[in-house]
Amino acid sequence: MTNAFGTALKDWRRTRRMSQLDLAVTAGVSSRHISFLETGRSRPSRGMILRLCDELTVPFSARNHLLTSAGLSPAYEERDMSQDDMQPVRDAVDWMLRSHAPYPGMALDRHWRLVSMNAPAEQLFGAVGVGQGDSLLEMLISNTAARAALENLDEILRHMVERLRVESVHYGGDAVLDDAAHRMTVMVKSLQESANNAKPAFIPAVYCLGDTRLSFFSTISQFGSTGDIALSELRIELMFPADEATKALLKAMS
Repeated sequence: MTNAFGTALKDWRRTRRMSQLDLAVTAGVSSRHISFLETGRSRPSRGMILRLCDELTVPFSARNHLLTSAGLSPAYEERDMSQDDMQPVRDAVDWMLRSHAPYPGMALDRHWRLVSMNAPAEQLFGAVGVGQGDSLLEMLISNTAARAALENLDEILRHMVERLRVESVHYGGDAVLDDAAHRMTVMVKSLQESANNAKPAFIPAVYCLGDTRLSFFSTISQFGSTGDIALSELRIELMFPADEATKALLKAMS
């Protein structure tokens, strides 16, 4: 008989670089109990699985997998944003994006697909043929117009490879993020930055669209209290001008 739960628990524990003793101490159980759960000698309760998931910071979708692998029902739903009970969320996202104008703002899912954009973002990304539903990862990898427009493409790719690897680890491995990181690694000239160069305060994305040069840095926010899979993975990215010229140009265009 396979021990799907025990194998998955061990994988998550190792992903988080915790020993059985580490996990036992944080979860308030014995290391022997953790060992028995991983080997299948003990059957986990629903409460125990969710407690271990909390200590291992397991994402909601993976928590459902752990529960079902132990023969229990899932704990988290994945609602569609169009559902009636998601109206307050849609209103909040719309308000944040509209209020951010004249600067670009967008909502992204786990795989960097554009869920929603404000008008400045539509104008910016529309200039390189990218719209709602498209992936910003694919934009960086295969969109010729976008790649040509990014003045510091190599710098952006180096940053993205590092970021995607971190995000994949958070999810316990993600094939889409891993594939994008690999493809970017192949494309970038060098992943190694000079050891003599001090890290900048932020890494701007610099777009050159015809005679227009726009430089941005971004902030990302997420919903804090949620029990929904899709909502827990939704991110609001707000782009800000990284120089006075960009700020003045965007205000003049509004």
